Amino acid sequence: MLGFSPDFPLRQTLASLILATGLSSLAATAQADEGLTKTWALAEFGEPLYQDGIEHWPYVNPDAPKGGKIKLAAFGTFDSLNPLILKGQWPRSIGLTGEGLMVNSGDELASAYGLIAESAEYPEDKSYIIFNIRPEARWHDGKPITAEDFKFDFDMIQAHGRPFLKSFYDDFESVEVLSDHRIKYNFKTRDNMKPLLLAAGLSPTPKHYWADRDISKTTLEPPLASGPYRIKSLEPGRSITYERVEDYWAADLPVNRGINNFDEIQYDYYRDPTVAFEAFKAGSVDFHDENSSKRWTTGYDFPAIKSEKVIKREVQDETPSGIQAFFFNLRKDKFKDARVREAISNLFDFETTQRTLLYGQRTRTKSYFPNSDFGASGAPTEAEVAILEPYKDQLAPKVLTEAFEPPKTDGSGRIRANMRKAIALFKEAGWSLKGGKLLNDQTGEQMSIEFLLSSPVLEGITSAFVQNLKRAGIDARIRIVDTAQYQNRLDDFDFDISTVRLNFFPPPGPELRSYYGSAAADVRGSANMAGIKNPVADALIEQIVEARDLETLQATSRALDRVLLWNHYVIPQYYGDKFWIAYRNRFAYPETRPKYSHGFPTTWWIDPEAEAKLEK
Repeated sequence: MLGFSPDFPLRQTLASLILATGLSSLAATAQADEGLTKTWALAEFGEPLYQDGIEHWPYVNPDAPKGGKIKLAAFGTFDSLNPLILKGQWPRSIGLTGEGLMVNSGDELASAYGLIAESAEYPEDKSYIIFNIRPEARWHDGKPITAEDFKFDFDMIQAHGRPFLKSFYDDFESVEVLSDHRIKYNFKTRDNMKPLLLAAGLSPTPKHYWADRDISKTTLEPPLASGPYRIKSLEPGRSITYERVEDYWAADLPVNRGINNFDEIQYDYYRDPTVAFEAFKAGSVDFHDENSSKRWTTGYDFPAIKSEKVIKREVQDETPSGIQAFFFNLRKDKFKDARVREAISNLFDFETTQRTLLYGQRTRTKSYFPNSDFGASGAPTEAEVAILEPYKDQLAPKVLTEAFEPPKTDGSGRIRANMRKAIALFKEAGWSLKGGKLLNDQTGEQMSIEFLLSSPVLEGITSAFVQNLKRAGIDARIRIVDTAQYQNRLDDFDFDISTVRLNFFPPPGPELRSYYGSAAADVRGSANMAGIKNPVADALIEQIVEARDLETLQATSRALDRVLLWNHYVIPQYYGDKFWIAYRNRFAYPETRPKYSHGFPTTWWIDPEAEAKLEK
């Protein structure tokens, strides 16, 4: 989903794990013992980047001073502190309070280094993995973290977890507690590193804490955790404050040196991004991650910028991006015909939107895996054709021969050619323009479309689209609701078209089942927003999950990309290849930043001299 809060690494809870399959830290030494590999680090393909042992990440200052309080903005609201269940809205920043067996570095996409686990063991066929838990690992109440806590977490997800989280365990067969400090995950797969990496990111849930509480329900009682921060205070729906844990058990591990430098981090919640930006301009928010092209281009001429009390920067973003698009709800009969979806796509005038609303700052999305090596581009390669060939009878011929290009205009705002094509496609699908209304030839019903949004940020772009739809005789309108209602309606698939961003976790894997798999299409709360049920897509997703080498995985994900694109399940929007950030001039940060992040707030710290100057 769209948002504007800074990018905390959500690596601590299971929900966090599923939102990041890159993992990080510590050095890796692997040894073979009768076919068993024991290692400090894992990599899905090839070797971990850091193998010889490190004292700290190269993109941190290990001597960064601790201290200070920062205020940040979050969008929407929250009414629960339980991120694992479907019910309730939870603060995404709650990942600060937890941690996993292993963690990711900011320089890699698919490797893992020990945190709670001091080492891992797995056999040659990769049918299981055993994690050896550090004896010193403990909860904030001082009790040790044990294998039972990981088993409890796994069982809880199976019984009560959100469907999207459950989907990540499809390849898990069972979990065994071998001792207090050894946990074993058994897999259905063989010779596949992906499930091992997923297991490496798992987080514990304190069994003793939940013994007299109902974990299947929402709660506003700060739950017991074990990570670098704990919840200090909160105003439900309005604000949540975290404090750094002074005696955090893992503070001196190499993976944690030089990070988590702020004593307090407060999130204030805003329902309107414009109001949040005004709070930033007024000094009530310390850091702003910009996502509005117009505001970035025209909105940063306020006095604090000119006096350098606020710094504005562009930082290159190399992170593979998720697709942001208008998602059709194929559960609605009016969208079941691909010709209808293609016709509507012709009425989205991206080129005019780019010129008038995006200030030329964005790139048109042409893939479900933009800004990455996993998306299709140009005509299909021989490798992609070979993968698609067995399914050619179920595919349009152009899927195997042509490059996918979304409809284009000349950017003038006049879309006559696109309008004519759209009307022709509607006619083929049984919809005719009569008396200025697009009517169904059989029922006489007018085509109607409601766009469901949760933020005014996208209203301008959607409004321009709506005007074109109205010219085609469609009863089109926009509905903006609060974030809680928005999430509930998405969970219930109660929408016509909605703007959604789905992040994939490179290399793509099991999350694709929930995004685009048939089995997830009718599961309430799944991430298959469009309701896609395509047997070819299902087969390709399984080939991606089972891929044994990076080249095969890339070719297969590109083949899947083509199948999804040519079926017009979504109308691709745009993405950016830069972080747009602005912040009060009170911070310092390492000269080297992590490859896949701007580093805030993880590696930044308060600069005492800049702080004094700013206050003065």
